[in-house]
Amino acid sequence: MSIFRNQLHGPTDPLRDVGYGREYKRQGFFTDTSICIGCKACEVACKEWNRVPARQEHEHGNTFSGNSFDNTYHLGANQWRHVAFVEQTSEQVAAARRSGVVALGMPGHRPGWAEQEGTTADGGVPGQGPRPGQGAAQEPQGLPVVRWLMSSDVCKHCTHAGCLDVCPTGALFRSEFGSVVVQADVCNGCGYCVAACPFPGWRRREKGTITIGGHSEEIPNGGNAQKCTLCYDRLKAGKRPACATNCPTESIQFGDHDEMVRRARARLAELHAQGHTEARLYGANPQDGVGGTGSVFLLMDEPEAYGLPPDPEVPTADLASMFNFAGVAGTAMIATALGMFIAHGRQK
Repeated sequence: MSIFRNQLHGPTDPLRDVGYGREYKRQGFFTDTSICIGCKACEVACKEWNRVPARQEHEHGNTFSGNSFDNTYHLGANQWRHVAFVEQTSEQVAAARRSGVVALGMPGHRPGWAEQEGTTADGGVPGQGPRPGQGAAQEPQGLPVVRWLMSSDVCKHCTHAGCLDVCPTGALFRSEFGSVVVQADVCNGCGYCVAACPFPGWRRREKGTITIGGHSEEIPNGGNAQKCTLCYDRLKAGKRPACATNCPTESIQFGDHDEMVRRARARLAELHAQGHTEARLYGANPQDGVGGTGSVFLLMDEPEAYGLPPDPEVPTADLASMFNFAGVAGTAMIATALGMFIAHGRQK
């Protein structure tokens, strides 16, 4: 039975789990936010190729986002790629670097952090705290007054996809490329997938019409859940996803999933060697709550700064144990009922 093959949590190969042969390789993204320039070419290419409609005015209208240049706000049914512009002060940059040192368990002998090897970011000895008269104020010099963290967000195509587990109609399926794809003609718009996704971005597309330049047309696939498909039609034709094809800086890379993770780790090591201790990977750990993701990100601050959950977990992870407990409870109830029946019969 597939439920006993660790399909609901932990490291696994999602393609093998659903029966694809060894000739199929999982594909995925590596998004390096450290070189994203926020040009939004990925957003435009995604909308153009997939015919994703413009936002309806009532979704946000003319409200101010609080993030300069960010006029698309977040992922959604009408926004399969979203470039975030997160503004940070020098104090926030310094805090991000400190948190990177702590989270990664790395000594502070990076250039610009400490004058001698074997000291921590606050000038102390690992495990012994800061030196007398020194706190956590030893920051690298030359920090920018303001910096923008730009990140092109997208569906994560999780190893353990909660949306896939809970879909009652079979509208969602795992493709031969490892992506999770929605079949609009099968989706009934129940929204279970939206609730089961631990990441922001899943939405149902509202029904209605949209008017652009005096021309009105009905919104395609209204009422259905919509998201990134990894450009499934392009992959079938031997092409790369539209966003990766049009990214001018190669911030969005696409290819064999294992190769993308290898590149991400190599880039992380490069940034750490340059003193950017705030750099960290997101989605590259197969031991996390979703078994790792098909879209791996290199972040320059904690996930929360980008609106991402720090420890996402698929809600169906404990489903197998829940079934086991239910079976034990059911057996106990039946045994109790039989015992009472037998005892009652003996009393007669």
